[in-house]
Amino acid sequence: MCGIAGIVAPAGCRPDPHLLDRLEAALAHRGPDGSGRHCRGPVAFVQTRLSIIDLEGGRQPILDGAGRAIVANGEIYNYIELKAALPGIGFATGSDCEPPLHLYGRDGDAFTAALRGMYAIAIDDSVAGRVVLARDPFGIKPLYVAEGDWGVAFASEAQALVACGLVPPIVEPQALAELLQLQFTCGTGTIFSGIRRLAPGELVVIENGRIAASRQSPPLPSGPGGTAPGRADDEAGLLDQLDRVLAGSVEMHQRADVPYGMFLSGGIDSSALLALMARLNPRPVLAFTAGFPGTAARDEREHARRLAAAVGARHVEVDFTETDFWTLLPRVAAAMDDPAADYACLPTFKLAARARDEVKVILAGEGGDELFGGYGRYRGAMRPWPLTRAMRRKGTFDGLGLLHPFPAGWRDRFAAAERAARQPGRSRLQAAQATDCADWLPNDLLIKADRCLMANGIEGRVPFLDSRVAAFAFALPDRWKVRNGLGKWLLRRWLDRALPAALPFSPKRGFTVPVGEWMAGSPHLGPLLAKDPAIAAIARPGAVTALFRTGDPKTSFARWTLLFYALWHRRHIRGAAPEADVLGCLED
Repeated sequence: MCGIAGIVAPAGCRPDPHLLDRLEAALAHRGPDGSGRHCRGPVAFVQTRLSIIDLEGGRQPILDGAGRAIVANGEIYNYIELKAALPGIGFATGSDCEPPLHLYGRDGDAFTAALRGMYAIAIDDSVAGRVVLARDPFGIKPLYVAEGDWGVAFASEAQALVACGLVPPIVEPQALAELLQLQFTCGTGTIFSGIRRLAPGELVVIENGRIAASRQSPPLPSGPGGTAPGRADDEAGLLDQLDRVLAGSVEMHQRADVPYGMFLSGGIDSSALLALMARLNPRPVLAFTAGFPGTAARDEREHARRLAAAVGARHVEVDFTETDFWTLLPRVAAAMDDPAADYACLPTFKLAARARDEVKVILAGEGGDELFGGYGRYRGAMRPWPLTRAMRRKGTFDGLGLLHPFPAGWRDRFAAAERAARQPGRSRLQAAQATDCADWLPNDLLIKADRCLMANGIEGRVPFLDSRVAAFAFALPDRWKVRNGLGKWLLRRWLDRALPAALPFSPKRGFTVPVGEWMAGSPHLGPLLAKDPAIAAIARPGAVTALFRTGDPKTSFARWTLLFYALWHRRHIRGAAPEADVLGCLED
C-alpha cells in the first residue's frame, strides 16, 4: 500500500525535479516507511511506501532488467500463484507488486487479466516508448490524471496534482452539483476542473506526453454472466460454493508480513468476515467497533461484543463523541480531497487512528451489499414497470429553496451509469447492482475508506470485492439475493450456519452517525456557514441561517453537507490548514 505519482513529458523534454519533490511531499502520509524514484528522459515516477509484504526487499520502483519499471499502490493477493505461473523469471524481490511487471513483459496490455487484488499501477516501458497506467476493476485503489502542454501527470490523490502546481484549484460546477445532491461525484469527472479519475478497470497508454489509448475492464460480467454453477434450486450446494469462494478470498486477503485486524459493525457483512477470519486464524481475531455514547444513534457495540465473544475474538470498542465531531471533522475533510459527504467517514477515521496502534492492515465488509443485493433501494428497482423506482431520484436539497441556480443536470452522469448497466439478459436487480458498482461504490464508499485509513497509515482490504466472489454473487438468481423483504438472502443463510449469534434474519438496520444532534447544539453554526465564502457562492445566506435554526431532523443531511463542503473548500480550494476545530476554522 503506497502513494504513487509521476509525470510523462513530451519527447525531448524532462520533468522538473521540483514537481516530483512536491508530489512526493503531498503523498508522504500514504507511505511513511520510505520513498523511491524512477527517472528516464521524459518519464519520472515517485512512490511513497507503506510496507506490508517483503518489508525489507520490496522497495519501489522495481525494474525487470529489460527496460521496464513499475510503481504500484495496492496489493496483488495472488502473487504467490502468479510467481509459480512465471517459470524462468528471476524475481528480484519478494514483493507482491513485482509479478505484474513480468506479466506485462509477457502479455502486454492484457497483464491485468491475471491479477486478483486492489491496485493502481504505473509501468514505464522504455523499449516501446510508452507508459501504462492501470486501476483495479472495482476501483478500490484510486488513480487520477491531468493533461496539459507539459504532458500527462498522475497521482494516487487528486490533491497532489494541485499541490505540485500543475492544476489550479478550481471547482467544476457539474461535479459540485452532484456532491451537493448525491453526496458523491459521478463517473470519471472530479470536483477539480482539469483532473479526472481513471475509471474502475481502466488501462491508459501514454505516448509522447499524451494519452494515446484507453480501455476498460468492467468488474461484473456482461449480461447475466457469472460463475454460480450447479442447480439454482440446490440451496445446500450453493451454500457450499459460497463458503469456498468467501473462505478463499478471505484467506488471500490475510496475506501480510505485518499484523492485521478487522472493522466489526455487527452487520451481515462484517459478521461474515468475522466468522471466516476466526476459522482461518490460529490466533484470536482483533476486531474494532465504533459507538456513539450519549446519543440517539443505534449503538452497535453490544451486538458486536457478543459476536466477538462467540468466536473468541479480542474486541476493541472506540467511542466517537460530540467532542470528536467538532475536533476531527476539519482533519477528515482535509483527508477527503476527492470529496464524498458521507458521514461514515467520521467513525472510520477514528477507528483507523486507534487501529494503527496495533495493526497496519484492516479487513472490512465494503461490497457485500452491492454484490449480494442488500440495499432497500434494490427492491424498488425490482418492481415491474410502471412501478419501478429509479435509484437516487431525489437530491438532498430538492424543495428547500436554498441553493442558487446550478447545473440542472446533476443526475445526468448517474443516469448514464444506470443506462449502461441495463444490458440485455440482466434482471432489474442486476442492473441496479451494476449501477452501484460503477458509481456509488468506487466514488463514495471506497474513496472514504481509502482516504480515512491512509491518512492514518493503515491499509484497508475488502474481501467481498474479489473477482471470484463477484462472479459467483452476481450470477445468483434474484431469489437468492432478495426474499421475504430481506436482501442478501443466501449470505444470511450461510451466516446462520457459520455464526448464528449474528441473528442474520433480523431486519437490516441502517447505519447512522448523529451529526444532526451535534449540529443542533451549536447556535453559532448557521450564521458562520452563511458567511463562509464557499457557502455564500452557492446558497442564499438567509436561507442557510434559517435551515440551521429549525433543527428539523428531515433536513439534517442538508446541514451536514453544507458544513462538510465549507470545510472541504477551505482546505482544498483556499489552501487553509485544518489546525482548529470546526468553529475555529469557520471563524478564521
